[in-house]
Amino acid sequence: MSFEQKIRNKAQELKGRIMEGIGRATRNTRLKRQGKTDRVAGNLKQAGGKAKDAFRR
Repeated sequence: MSFEQKIRNKAQELKGRIMEGIGRATRNTRLKRQGKTDRVAGNLKQAGGKAKDAFRR
């Protein structure tokens, strides 16, 4: 996995955490749910990239 992809995945996770926090603070369930989805997607992409890197070695 390239460095650029790692940065993108981490940014997606961070964006999700921020959106989830804002949704929680404003009691906006749609924003909270969307943030959680982004956070989980970023984490899954990172895990997939780590597994891919492990098999390359």
